[in-house]
Amino acid sequence: MNKQNLLLKKYFEENSFVSSSIESFNQFIETELQKIIDENSDIEPTIIPHNIDEFKIRLEKIVVKKPEITEADGSKRAIYPNEARLRKISYAAPVFITASAHIDGVQREQFETQVAQLPIMLKSKHCHLHSLSEEELIKQGEDPTDPGGYFIINGTEKVVINIEDLASNKLMIEENTIGPSKYTAKLFSEYGSYKIPHSLEQLKDGIFYMTFTRVKRIPAILLVKALGLVKDEDIMKFIGIDDPSQIYINLYEFVDVKNDEDAIDMISKKIGITQTKEIRLERMGEIIDKYLLPHIGTSKQDRTMKAYNICKMIKKFIEVSSGKLEVSDKDHYSNKRLKLAGGLLADLFRVNLKVLTGDILYNFQRIVKRGKFPSIKVIIRDKLLTSRIYSSMATGNWVGGRKGISQRIQRLNFLETLSHLQRVVSPLSATQENFAARALHSTHLGRLCPVETPEGTNIGLRKNLSLLTRISQETNEEEVMALITKMGVKPVSYGGKK
Repeated sequence: MNKQNLLLKKYFEENSFVSSSIESFNQFIETELQKIIDENSDIEPTIIPHNIDEFKIRLEKIVVKKPEITEADGSKRAIYPNEARLRKISYAAPVFITASAHIDGVQREQFETQVAQLPIMLKSKHCHLHSLSEEELIKQGEDPTDPGGYFIINGTEKVVINIEDLASNKLMIEENTIGPSKYTAKLFSEYGSYKIPHSLEQLKDGIFYMTFTRVKRIPAILLVKALGLVKDEDIMKFIGIDDPSQIYINLYEFVDVKNDEDAIDMISKKIGITQTKEIRLERMGEIIDKYLLPHIGTSKQDRTMKAYNICKMIKKFIEVSSGKLEVSDKDHYSNKRLKLAGGLLADLFRVNLKVLTGDILYNFQRIVKRGKFPSIKVIIRDKLLTSRIYSSMATGNWVGGRKGISQRIQRLNFLETLSHLQRVVSPLSATQENFAARALHSTHLGRLCPVETPEGTNIGLRKNLSLLTRISQETNEEEVMALITKMGVKPVSYGGKK
């Protein structure tokens, strides 16, 4: 055996074709689920008994057990994938949440309750087949060469397809053929359930305008001043370009704005908030904190960092429009991200948890209206979350209006099964031309197979990973910050704020 074959043999002894999908699912169970619970931890009903001032339901810890089945007589036992296939049932594990009720800041009750049955990926850490030997797999009726990486829903094997999309939280500048601005800078700010498009353009008057959510074409410098960066000298320093002539007209336009309150008030009037000044400031401040670049942060303390980022966006825009930098290549693979099974399930769980919390609120308030004060144990329905997750997994209709995410695995032959587990699909429409998106890009080398793509309308939009591709998981931001701070990088500070 030559060295090359030996290396490949050793590689596949330790790594699976679907190891990236399995890692992604493990990360979803171990870290993402708890993050989603923390994002939606406090549930505050608006209708509460008149004799108490404050009532809060808090979701705390989430635990996923291993797959089990409840028989007709109520007994519970572990279930293996082959039994799920033969009996046409789902291979799923119970999910438990620790919930507590707080009256006027004092904890009233705390308990652990089942909220869902979560489908478990075969060969992941929560699967009974994890780390079993060949003999043990055969004993359980499994093919020892089967890679796993799929789910069993109502006895049908389902694979969650990898989705290729443009990278969030990354500024892309493109050239326009029509419209008032020759160039447009676009950024999708993603944080939790938010995914907010932002755009920056320079109109014929030379002023930079920013758009996000319901805030349409607001002067970028006014926005920077609203975020607390009010001195013109500091704005120039943060933008930091050699030829600042394009900035002068922007600064001159808002030279009279001397503090952040005036800037916030000016923006609120521009977007049509017509209440008293205090309410205008409060509402506009809320919009800026929640919906402007939420990936940087959603509290008042993050405003300086947001101002700094907008300055950097203006700098890059000027450099591209003056020809110093090239426009962004949307087809370059560094500007793409792959959403694997774990990330897609996190999206599904996040949206459906909001449905569950809405249902808890409705049930609580309905009983309170009758003059009773229920225990929160009776108002949590465990079937709701389960049925919604199963429905998406069975039909392939996902949150955000996406279709065909979950597909029935192809078992015509072993190679076709592996190919289906390695599939990558672009969200672009198959009926539109999109020549550049369909073309083979040099950055696909070693990442995507240059040959395996269907003929016809889906050509270049449905691709497959290369055999040795490994997809890195999302990095923990706090760990990266701690590492670069240790190396001597200092956070941006302005006027004593960080």
